[in-house]
Amino acid sequence: MKPSHHLDDATLLAFAAATLIDAHKVVASAHLTQCAQCRETLRDMESVGGEALEAQIEEAVSDTCKAATLASLDAITQAKKPSAPKVSGEIPPALSALLEGRELDQLPWKKKAPGISVFDVPMPKGAQGQLKLVTIGPGRTMPEHGHGGEELTYILRGAYGDHTGTYRPGDIADLDEETEHTPVVNSHEACVCLISIEAPAKYKSIWARIAQPFVGI
Repeated sequence: MKPSHHLDDATLLAFAAATLIDAHKVVASAHLTQCAQCRETLRDMESVGGEALEAQIEEAVSDTCKAATLASLDAITQAKKPSAPKVSGEIPPALSALLEGRELDQLPWKKKAPGISVFDVPMPKGAQGQLKLVTIGPGRTMPEHGHGGEELTYILRGAYGDHTGTYRPGDIADLDEETEHTPVVNSHEACVCLISIEAPAKYKSIWARIAQPFVGI
């Protein structure tokens, strides 16, 4: 099934420019493994960026220096380009490396609330942002909340819906601090999401805010 929810153009531009925080890079990469549309958009952005840099070099440097610089740029672009990578099961390569090859059912999940369990994905020392795997039981509703910054949510298993639509495996929710929603798991199985955050969510309910330090989302 083709993804029906995609990365925002601004996020893809930041990915191409290597300016996304580390946690967002992992989630964006997970979606790119499944989404030909976003991979094509990313290739177009990288192509335009390369042409712009080439024009600047044409005006500023010698032919010898230009050739060396363009060769370096081409090597970097080819290394970054997410050609259709192979995915093993539910775990995309960028996440599998952090999980050391473990499958979802092999992780030491921590139950945080009825129907909700969380696994904090280990990140390298000094990495920016937080990366979490969250499983939410069928029919469960997350409290209404906004976000303290950009948040990327990639669906690995199951599905959830909110006012923006239904998100299934391969889909990504690319949300900013202006977005408020009330996600509801609408699949017969638990919904498992990979989430990267810059700052904690902003819950509307006082009870959700009280529970937030214990739930960790």
